[in-house]
Amino acid sequence: MNEPHVMMPSQDDIPVLVLQGIVRTFHQGRDDLRVLCGVDLEIAPGEVVGLVGPSGAGKSTLLHIAGLLEAADAGETYVCGEASSGMNDNQRTAIRRNSLGFVYQYHHLLPEFSAVENVMIPQIISGYSRQEARARARELLKWMGLEPREKHRPARLSGGEQQRVAIARAIASAPKLLIADEPTGNLDPHTADDVFDVLLKLARDSNLSALIATHNTELAAKMDRVVRMQDGILVPA
Repeated sequence: MNEPHVMMPSQDDIPVLVLQGIVRTFHQGRDDLRVLCGVDLEIAPGEVVGLVGPSGAGKSTLLHIAGLLEAADAGETYVCGEASSGMNDNQRTAIRRNSLGFVYQYHHLLPEFSAVENVMIPQIISGYSRQEARARARELLKWMGLEPREKHRPARLSGGEQQRVAIARAIASAPKLLIADEPTGNLDPHTADDVFDVLLKLARDSNLSALIATHNTELAAKMDRVVRMQDGILVPA
């Protein structure tokens, strides 16, 4: 009798991020503040998801847990099909280095290094040769319209240029998921639109998944899907 044929999911079918029942409570003296109350979220390959909600609702905490920067009190985080709860620090670091990219409201560029060097550094840490890292960094900066500025240090770049360098740095090692916390929150509206459009086009062209927290409803409307943090859980926006 023939064994039934079982179709195994391809790597392209595996969600890049799955959050199941995520709970996070902060202890303040004798009081407990439960910020996340059983959050569920799934992000498909190439999907760009916006995360909105008022300040203090727990968006940053959720991003930290999704990025394996903070542990949940309960629930499970899967990155590219791998459960994180049983990982040790070295394993979580490897996942962050190889599968995740991070962009924050402030660029956090290293001031003593040029734009191209800032984009090279995470690649070298990931094992790229200096030659490979430099070629990739220059390619990304050119794509972002920063080729004439690649040798400039951050102090000589505008706020929008600095954030473009930060985006290039975040995706230089070809992560599967970009996690961004108010990536345009420190920019004027016109520059914010320009930077976000560059980020979105980059995600589309490279099939990069993204989870992006923002207060900007116009930017959120450009994403594939938007979820809202409400009473400790996620609901469709």
